Amino acid sequence: MFNTKPSKKLRAGFTLIEILISVVILSGAILFTLRIHSDNKEHIIYLSERNKNSLQDSLFLSTNVLRHHKDNKSAYELLERHLKIEEDKSRQTLKKTNREIYIPDEIKIIPPPNKPGVTALVNEVKLKDSHSAAYWHFKVISF
Repeated sequence: MFNTKPSKKLRAGFTLIEILISVVILSGAILFTLRIHSDNKEHIIYLSERNKNSLQDSLFLSTNVLRHHKDNKSAYELLERHLKIEEDKSRQTLKKTNREIYIPDEIKIIPPPNKPGVTALVNEVKLKDSHSAAYWHFKVISF
């Protein structure tokens, strides 16, 4: 009836092997996450610079930009005739924002003979900087 053997108490806990395996698995997951984060950081920096340049490019896209083929102009040079910029800091910022402007030959779009359509002139505006970009200027001549 009575058990004369001393009873072994089971301890609740993990063995050393189980702890080491869990540390290895967690380390692998953390390294994988850090690698993804590093790759994403490079993409985020690139996209941020690209968006910043696109915003700055909008300063160069007035209709008078078509006169400046193969010129290197600042945003201030293009905007000073149209805007009165009183603050010196803004003027200096615009003077530092430069783009090389390249305008290829104008393209005339005409409808096929004996068919109604739009006639338009199209100019490509290429702005060259660390992130070059191309924009299009359309001028409708007739319907």
